[in-house]
Amino acid sequence: MAEQTSQTSIADFEKSLNELETLVRDLEQGELSLEQSLSAFERGVRLTRECQQALRTAEQRVEQLVQLDDGSLETRPFHPDESV
Repeated sequence: MAEQTSQTSIADFEKSLNELETLVRDLEQGELSLEQSLSAFERGVRLTRECQQALRTAEQRVEQLVQLDDGSLETRPFHPDESV
């Protein structure tokens, strides 16, 4: 069941990211009305927040495999600002 949730969240992230890229492209072309531009911008802000949250959630799930001095292996939560 957790695998299904993981797959859904990855698919949702990719869908949101694709939609965000489309919105940016549309805004950059400058062919939208002011109202359409504002709506696209607001949608883009929401999508950005959703994507950031999805990335934070994924980051919390990542673990690193560390070899100990005795040669055994253990997993630890990954902290990008920590050196191994």
